[in-house]
Amino acid sequence: MKSFLKDILELGKVRISFSVALSALTGYVLFTSVLDMQGWAITAGVFLMSCSSGALNHWQERKTDALMPRTKNRPIPGGRISPATGFIIALAFAVSGTGILLLSAPVVATVLSWVTLFFYNLVYTPLKKVSAFAVIPGSFVGALPPLIGWAGAGGSLTSEVILLVAIFFFIGQIPHFWLLLLMFGDQYKMAGLPSLNQIFSELQIKRITYTWILTTIASALLVIFFVFSSRLLIFLLLFYTFYLLSSLSMAVFVQKEFKVRPAFYKLNFLYLFMMIFLVTDGLLRGQILPG
Repeated sequence: MKSFLKDILELGKVRISFSVALSALTGYVLFTSVLDMQGWAITAGVFLMSCSSGALNHWQERKTDALMPRTKNRPIPGGRISPATGFIIALAFAVSGTGILLLSAPVVATVLSWVTLFFYNLVYTPLKKVSAFAVIPGSFVGALPPLIGWAGAGGSLTSEVILLVAIFFFIGQIPHFWLLLLMFGDQYKMAGLPSLNQIFSELQIKRITYTWILTTIASALLVIFFVFSSRLLIFLLLFYTFYLLSSLSMAVFVQKEFKVRPAFYKLNFLYLFMMIFLVTDGLLRGQILPG
């Protein structure tokens, strides 16, 4: 049973789903400046919907996963869970997540969660098999969870505050995926998936990825200057943002080799800090300006 539960968690891609849920919580707290039961319920609903999307992705790519060393031991290609069981688990995640969202938030939050699943599983996942640039429409998925939390709290989707945050999450997804490509591009080739490795040289991909990281930093600065209110948090995020910029610039222009894995982790830390600090800033704003 313990092994089966572990496989279920792996099917749901819980680490990624946790990040998705945290970004939804970020949108909620940004609008309400409180962390209440509704916020936690929306977060749980988004987490389960993300788990559903992840499990469905495992089911969709089970044959491709079996061809790559990085993924061949996943629950379905590894033979620990049958494809039919994997699909049922994905459905159970979706039903439970949808139920929680319908009971805790306006219908628009549920609709956006299904739009997110649609884009990831029915647009991005099939597109990966035909285009090396699938990551660009696929990155739209990363922009939606903060909008779910914001809309679930009653916020307007045309607000410049949440749109700036969504743009940051959208842009940051692109170098995130391409850094993964630099680490595992050869395996994508083994599975017959089109990748940038077949179009550009490794040096060119690194330069393109570095450019997208710069764009991510620029979008982060927009969030820092136009969304945050706490001077301490602004300073801390600026400090880390410029550290990221300087360290990656040194790697590109001074060192002979752009080290991909450290860049991947540094970019992910920017994501994590942005979400945690946005939640903290929203809560602090609620204490300063109650009601």
